[in-house]
Amino acid sequence: MWLLVAREPRANAPHWSGRRWLAAIDAVAWPLFWVFLLSQIDEPVGIVGPMVIAIALLFCAERIHRAVWVNHRYWFTTWRWGLIVASLFVIGLVLKLAAWV
Repeated sequence: MWLLVAREPRANAPHWSGRRWLAAIDAVAWPLFWVFLLSQIDEPVGIVGPMVIAIALLFCAERIHRAVWVNHRYWFTTWRWGLIVASLFVIGLVLKLAAWV
């Protein structure tokens, strides 16, 4: 038996001045970060490298469109992953201090 549950759509993001520009920077930064990481690999990557770059550029174009023209539907990637990284950093710091004491 199949059970389909429709979730309610996510609410619109709050609007504030400068949000469109910061969203555009956020939209470009993450795909370019992945391209940068790929360029740091010393081993030959074959066809995977150009494919990852092409897919990252497609994602970049879609994210820029959403960040600039449909800004009320854009959610910051840096904010989402920054909270996770900061949480892991704090946990690591607490563990280091607990092992030191």
